[in-house]
Amino acid sequence: MVYPNHGVNLGESRIAINRMSEHDLLEVVEIEQICGLSHWGWDAYHAELGQGNSAIMLVANSVGRRPDHGRLLAGFIVARAIVDELHVNNVAVRPELQRHGIGTALLNEALSRAADLGAVSAWLEVRAGNTTAQTLYERCGFRVAGRRRDYYHQPVEDALVMTRPIGK
Repeated sequence: MVYPNHGVNLGESRIAINRMSEHDLLEVVEIEQICGLSHWGWDAYHAELGQGNSAIMLVANSVGRRPDHGRLLAGFIVARAIVDELHVNNVAVRPELQRHGIGTALLNEALSRAADLGAVSAWLEVRAGNTTAQTLYERCGFRVAGRRRDYYHQPVEDALVMTRPIGK
């Protein structure tokens, strides 16, 4: 699925949402590190890729002309459909490309694919201090349902549990 540029300054590029592949993993791990996500690393993402259709792993790539003629992995989402729920594990967009609709496009595509798999609700945890991510999730219809004390490490921080219904 191709989304319009949404104001992202990538020359004449657009953003395409595609299924993540093994070839994307080095950039996925790079974005994970740059964004300060809880560490998964290459091995964990690679193992998740082998989980079949229940693993919803998507990347946002620039397509079109760029000055360096290269492709840029702008962001990614990793989620898993379990029975009738979608659990969103990681969402990240390169800092210089944030606030241009890429995270929203990734999340909406994952929700759509989860609906196709029969999911009726989505769940995630987010650092209590990560107001940027919370704003994204709230814009996409998520609401706080609870709090997990000391859920995150390095640094230790509470997680907010957020949920939203999924409907076709």
